[in-house]
Amino acid sequence: MSTIASRIPEILKHAIAQNEKYNIYTSIRSQDQITIPKISNSSQLLSNKIAAIKDNIATIEEPTTCSSKMLAKYTSPYEATVMTLLNKAGAITIGKTNLDEFGMGGGTTNSYFGSTINPTIKNAVEPYTAGGSSGGSAAAIAADTADFALGTDTGGSVRVPGAYTGVFGFKPSYGRISRWGVVAYAQSLDTVGILAKDVDLVRNVYDVLNQYDSKDPTSLSQEIRNKIEDSTHLRDRSIDKLRIGLINQLGANDLSPDVKEIWQKMLSTVQDHHHLIPVSIPILKYALPAYYTLAPAEAASNLSRFDGIRYGYRSDDDKNNYAKTRTEGFGKEVKTRITLGNFNLNADSFKNSFLKAQNVRLAMKSQFNSIFALPNSLTNSSAPKNGVDILIAPVSMSTPPTLKKYMSESSIEAYANDMFVTPASLCGLPAISVPWESTSGNPVGIQIIGQYGDDKKVLEVAKHLKELNKI
Repeated sequence: MSTIASRIPEILKHAIAQNEKYNIYTSIRSQDQITIPKISNSSQLLSNKIAAIKDNIATIEEPTTCSSKMLAKYTSPYEATVMTLLNKAGAITIGKTNLDEFGMGGGTTNSYFGSTINPTIKNAVEPYTAGGSSGGSAAAIAADTADFALGTDTGGSVRVPGAYTGVFGFKPSYGRISRWGVVAYAQSLDTVGILAKDVDLVRNVYDVLNQYDSKDPTSLSQEIRNKIEDSTHLRDRSIDKLRIGLINQLGANDLSPDVKEIWQKMLSTVQDHHHLIPVSIPILKYALPAYYTLAPAEAASNLSRFDGIRYGYRSDDDKNNYAKTRTEGFGKEVKTRITLGNFNLNADSFKNSFLKAQNVRLAMKSQFNSIFALPNSLTNSSAPKNGVDILIAPVSMSTPPTLKKYMSESSIEAYANDMFVTPASLCGLPAISVPWESTSGNPVGIQIIGQYGDDKKVLEVAKHLKELNKI
């Protein structure tokens, strides 16, 4: 039986070949850079598992670029907490994956290193998008270059690529996984996510990373984690007959014909085994405007640190260095969102836009709490007697578009595709994209959303639904 050390050259060769086809990686490690545990410990959850890491997560072996000219040559002096945990668990990282610049985009087309191509749709006349912003991480799994990948999900950036490439894309509850060492886009939304073809592996990676981190002020305290565990254990919630909520505001009316067909077939399959219960969350009609008010505002603040003085790209123009550095160093979409964010934070717009968006977010959390059978351990909310165990929804309005079609869309059209995924992000809820078989062969994802902290149930249901899809 071959050892992992003997397989590394072939693994790297395959990754390089796939990268040439699909532009998956911003950097691939050399054999000398790869650390292999001297003693393979089978008790380690991720022993000898190959990992690909989104290039906005700090590593010390190669640059952390965020797929931006601004950081194209920047190497972090420290590694992210998630990297330390993966290394301790026996995982072997082979490279950093492409993304939309600083995580801003839905197609991995806004990258300084070029667009990532979807490996799932083979023999296509035109290349297709892998989704974004974690398109490189999803493509790394779809192209079989890694066993699992880390991405970040701010407003669907793990779930949409997962759906577009036919792999699981999991966004845990906000605060479950440390953000220390993750370059911030919108800090109240950013969540490290996990992509893999095997949901059991997703669960193992989650178990490794699901730890309190004193270096991250948004990390859930151990006290809250214990409270959540106690809450979930107190309730008898068998997988045999789930109460599954169908959100009226996230129905089939907005789906393309091919996705609508899969959606209806999926509901028919699920209904044979579980209770499907229509639920209403009226505030969801404001989810997109709230998200695109809050996320750019936080981005404008977070990206102000890239000034051409402390680190990163620096313009040669000494007289107008700050303005020139940011003009030359940032791409079009990043500059658009910074401008939008600054507009939302100015004196005239702050009360009418930013504060209203925050109020929408609070109301949305309250409405989600009113339909789940499990109480929210953060807010001490009470749960209804006939609440639902989980929610089910589409991930995207359509199957993956071609790169040409995606890049020709207006910003409004591109943003509208996030309508199914931003609610879970705004409320910090755990959500996963489950790959579902389609007659056309094009990937489709079904989204499962759980109550805050109920991550294990979401993963359990994801595995169960995938098994139903095979019946």
